[in-house]
Amino acid sequence: MEKRLRSSLHTSAEDFLTSAAKLGLKSAKPSLKALIHRLTPSAALSSSLLLHLHRSISHSIAQFKHLSISTPSALAQSPPSPPTKRLRRSSRHSKTTSENSAASDHENAKKTVTESLQVYAYVALMCVLHPKKAFSPADLLPAVSELHDNLILFESDSILLSEIANLCEEWWKEDLPGREALISQTLPFLLSRSLTLKKKVDVHRVYALREAFNLFDFEDDSIEDLKLLLIRCVISPLYLKTEDGRRFVAFMFGLSGQLVKEALAMIRSQIPFGRRSMLEAYAEIVFRAWKAVDEGSRGEIVDGFLQGLVDSAIHASSRPFAASIRRVLGGFINQRTTDGVEKLLFRLAEPVIFRSLQVANSNVRQNALHLLLDLFPLEDPDSTKEVKDALLDKQFFLLEKLLMDECPDVRVVAVEGSCRILHLFWEIIPSSTITKLITKIFDDMTHDVSNEVRLSTVNGIIYLLGNPQSHDILKVLLPRLGHLILDSALSIRVAAIDLLLLLRDIRTFQFHKVVSLDVLLTTLATDQPLVARKITKLIIPSYFPSKVSPEEACSRCVTLIKRSPIAGARFCEFALSEGASLPALMELFRVFISLALSPDKLESNQIDALLVAAAYLCNNLVSDASYKIALKKELSGDKMKCLFVAAATGRAQSSVCNIVSLISPDAVDGLLEECMGLVTNCSGLSDNVERQAEVRSAHKMMLSCDWFSSMLETLTKLLQNTAYGCHTQFGTEMPKYNIPPKKQRETRSAIKISGKRKTASGKKFSNSSTSRFEEDYAIATGIAWQIKDLLIPEDTRKSMLGSEVLDYAFFALKVISEVSIVQCLQCDYMSTSPVSAYTALTLHISCNNITLDGTKKKDSVDSSKSSLNHNLVDQTIDHLLNCTNKLLEAGDTRMSGKPSDSRDSYTCGMNKASQTNASRPSDGGSTFTKERRLSNLVKMLTAVLKFIVDSTMMDLASSNRERCLKFTVDYMEFIISNVRRHTYDQLQLKEEDMKETFLCLKSSFTYAAKLLNLVLSSSSEASPPPPEAYNLANHLLDLILFSEECLGSGYAARLIAVAKPWLPDLVLALGSWYIPKQTSGKKVRSTASDTDESSFPSWPLILAKIELCELSDIGSDEESDRVTKSEEFSAFKTLLGMMIQLLRANHNVLDAVGVFLLSGSAVGLEKKDFELVLGLLHFICAKLVRHENREWGELNLMLESLQEIYPQIETEADALENCEEGKQKLQSAIALLQPVWMCYISETGREAMEEE
Repeated sequence: MEKRLRSSLHTSAEDFLTSAAKLGLKSAKPSLKALIHRLTPSAALSSSLLLHLHRSISHSIAQFKHLSISTPSALAQSPPSPPTKRLRRSSRHSKTTSENSAASDHENAKKTVTESLQVYAYVALMCVLHPKKAFSPADLLPAVSELHDNLILFESDSILLSEIANLCEEWWKEDLPGREALISQTLPFLLSRSLTLKKKVDVHRVYALREAFNLFDFEDDSIEDLKLLLIRCVISPLYLKTEDGRRFVAFMFGLSGQLVKEALAMIRSQIPFGRRSMLEAYAEIVFRAWKAVDEGSRGEIVDGFLQGLVDSAIHASSRPFAASIRRVLGGFINQRTTDGVEKLLFRLAEPVIFRSLQVANSNVRQNALHLLLDLFPLEDPDSTKEVKDALLDKQFFLLEKLLMDECPDVRVVAVEGSCRILHLFWEIIPSSTITKLITKIFDDMTHDVSNEVRLSTVNGIIYLLGNPQSHDILKVLLPRLGHLILDSALSIRVAAIDLLLLLRDIRTFQFHKVVSLDVLLTTLATDQPLVARKITKLIIPSYFPSKVSPEEACSRCVTLIKRSPIAGARFCEFALSEGASLPALMELFRVFISLALSPDKLESNQIDALLVAAAYLCNNLVSDASYKIALKKELSGDKMKCLFVAAATGRAQSSVCNIVSLISPDAVDGLLEECMGLVTNCSGLSDNVERQAEVRSAHKMMLSCDWFSSMLETLTKLLQNTAYGCHTQFGTEMPKYNIPPKKQRETRSAIKISGKRKTASGKKFSNSSTSRFEEDYAIATGIAWQIKDLLIPEDTRKSMLGSEVLDYAFFALKVISEVSIVQCLQCDYMSTSPVSAYTALTLHISCNNITLDGTKKKDSVDSSKSSLNHNLVDQTIDHLLNCTNKLLEAGDTRMSGKPSDSRDSYTCGMNKASQTNASRPSDGGSTFTKERRLSNLVKMLTAVLKFIVDSTMMDLASSNRERCLKFTVDYMEFIISNVRRHTYDQLQLKEEDMKETFLCLKSSFTYAAKLLNLVLSSSSEASPPPPEAYNLANHLLDLILFSEECLGSGYAARLIAVAKPWLPDLVLALGSWYIPKQTSGKKVRSTASDTDESSFPSWPLILAKIELCELSDIGSDEESDRVTKSEEFSAFKTLLGMMIQLLRANHNVLDAVGVFLLSGSAVGLEKKDFELVLGLLHFICAKLVRHENREWGELNLMLESLQEIYPQIETEADALENCEEGKQKLQSAIALLQPVWMCYISETGREAMEEE
């Protein structure tokens, strides 16, 4: 075919075009270009080719139009005639086949035509691009025009569209005659293509043809489609991303005044949501457009757009929105050196910015300050020097004033902006102004009460240091920042160290003159890891430099440890991460070990620091296997024992343990007895974080040296000693359990229990049995903490659960936990640690299917396994509930200070111990006060409640949930009653006790709400929630109320934050008493007989008081002693607002809770408490259910209840004669209910009364 194409070129133009069309564009394209460009202007084919090309294009277009109008069925069929008979199935099939064949032929014919047109368009393009211009543009124009004019017909063929567009594009670029006629279809196509395909090359093509858009009449109505495409370019990410795209959008502003308005409106709508890159693109576009457009469009940009942006930047409602607007204005601010821009910015901003800096709204002041800092210095370039100086002084005056603004956010911007201005314009600012401004920053802003302001001050000074001309004055002022290294905010301390790091790298500064070395070392020793690491980076060139010999570097580090032992040890912790090499650290480790083993020249604290530092270095070195081997060779068993003997403190001994666990040296059996002292001398461990870290190190060492079993045996024996002490001291029954045959022998400890046992608190006990028991109990508390902690890591948990002494430890903890619970009100040293360990061990034993002989249960029978799991958990729950029952029974007596009249042996033992405890001062001479008893009780009951809820959530407990609910209700009732009682007795909790007690109350609230959720989730119509769920919900709401009343609104607000996720459960539980009646259709009676007056919750009473206070500015004259003003219950009001939203969202729950509140009004009516009646009814009618919205019609239970209550209120109001105030309240209540009564139940109510 290609040879034929070449040969046809020598015959005629018609044969050449026909051959090319048959060959197709893809095959003929390479040859066509070469053949056409080979033609000369004098060749005969040069004139005939254009004529035949025009004819071929016209013929093909006519044929294409005919095929587009004609349908395949019309081509396939003759005019229809009535069938003589029904066609057979085969005939119908042949007809369908015929139609399909006709349609296929039709499509093929169209395809052939479009392929021919593709070739013709390409031939025309090659003629235009002929290097010798062999073809006349005038002869070629008719063919090109016909292709252009029919461009819209070929929308289904993208190749043909592209070829025609290329042809017209080249015609325009070549500036050939008649090019104006070839853009009306081409430009919309290219514009649409760029927006659809989203290719950069298409954007470049559109930009190259931009001048052609000037030929369009944008005032004509027919141009709307093109205008829409142009507006789409304004929000197209591709146009905003590319340079040509932004230039084209800016050029577009000059096409039409109306187009300018629409484009600016589109940009304005995108500002609130645009990304930074998009906003910066808009800034560039608007600035380019402002420079290029005529005066009319420029006025629209300035007055209609930029002035609005300035106003919006000042009055924006949010900081991100204001920042986005300023980013668009940045297109002009960054080009302020361009002629006319400075004048423009002054004209836009000056009338509003100075006034806005002094308004009352802090948000406006902040936005205006941001804008002023961006525009600084704001001046009129055409004004005189005196005017400019006066305006500059005004700006500095306002800036200095805003440094002392009452709003911290404004001060943050002011201090950062001041430092930025000083950095950028130091040379031109008068020295007096610099001195005044910078002195205020150093003297006032560094001591600001706001953390953010102080942080911004440090960051601003760091930025100011970037200007070398500021160094002379900063060298004098920087020592005033020294106190910031001890700031309470971590971020400020970190920023202060960053400042010192910057000063270290500036030759003219010495950082130790800003912050003394002693202060730096103290901070290194005590501060958080982030600060300590940065200080290490600061001083490592001085105390462990890499540019000196290893011996010199080690000597300097030893000097640091001798000067500040703890700081030197922490320095070694971060040395590797701050650039120290492993070989140098290995040498330093050897030096430390050598010095620790020759202690004659060192003090004990320095030796301890060397060991701690050696442990840090060892931790860094073991990451490399070769160094781990070297460390193991370096440290023999005898050497490790010497190191342990040299360690004088628990922290140093812990460090030796860490080294042993990291490198596992040989022959360290001699350390066992010494290390066991770390875990057995554990009095006060649960409250000592530092000791806890030391004990964990000992645990790791025990595990790595295979001494874990011996450790557990020793700890278990100590627990058994304490359990036996509980038996002898309080008469606690020792549990009976069977020991498997393999354990009939007495459990042996591998070592003797260390004789160095000391209590952490330093108490000295007498030789009496009670004092000895307290010592043993303190140790058992520490062991209990260890057992719970050992259950957290997987390796120690696995070892513990597989231990042969697991059952001994479990039953010993059981006895100690019983005494801890029952005796917590008598003995101030009782702790929750045994209870926490006992319950945690129960859960892990059950979850891991461990029997109490230390073996795993067989998994063959799932049902028996589940039964055993539930059995152990249920036994533990029963045991704990029995203990708490004894505690709560004796609680009222003990909390009130009255003697107990119990006669059983257990109580006698309790009384004996409590008398002994009461006669002995505890905790440095303080007595066991009511406040301490309350704190002890709350912590103990919280631990029990936590276990009940956890086991229930894990589906390990099969006990009666009603009993668990009853315990929770009794617990809450006990706490509330005692808080109320002690409030009258002026209960005064210490700050520490208050925080601890409140933390337990928050936890208890969460656990109780979880339990309530579990009970409600498992309820159904057949099995409704028990009454305890309703009681618990009321007690939890009372707890919030009394926390606000006794502890203040701050504590109550925190408790409400905890309660918020569980509020739907509380609301549902409030209505749980009446929801079953809702579904069963039983009649609801809401008299006081339904609600026990003595157990009526307190929160509805306060609710009623709040409602009455809202009804009038002056409260009732007979208010309760516990309620003064409604403002005191601001947190409780917030809770009520959340409850109202939940109730109004569900009419069924609203109906049930509404009956409960109506029952409360019935209680008030019987008690003659008319304030309660009016307050609750006002809450119902004004906030819960609105009569004007016709909401009562769906509340059947409330209407039934109202049918009974309303007549009682009327009767009571009529009977009151001597109490005018009470009668007035009842009449107000009647006025609230009367519209509902008249609308819904008036007739039925009267009929019922007549029948009675």
